[in-house]
Amino acid sequence: MSNNPCISVCKFDDDICVGCGRSKREIKAWKKLDKGDRRKVLADSAMRLIQMKASGRRKKK
Repeated sequence: MSNNPCISVCKFDDDICVGCGRSKREIKAWKKLDKGDRRKVLADSAMRLIQMKASGRRKKK
């Protein structure tokens, strides 16, 4: 669970990375987060990616 979810896209749309779905604040804090907080960030980021894809804002791989 400690693996960084970054997929090396690192392009932002409204402060959210279109690659991993995390906010800039979440990315900066990642190394300091405990396991529970990381799970929450991953769940939140997954939902953001789904929303971005539904609205056509996520870049295609």
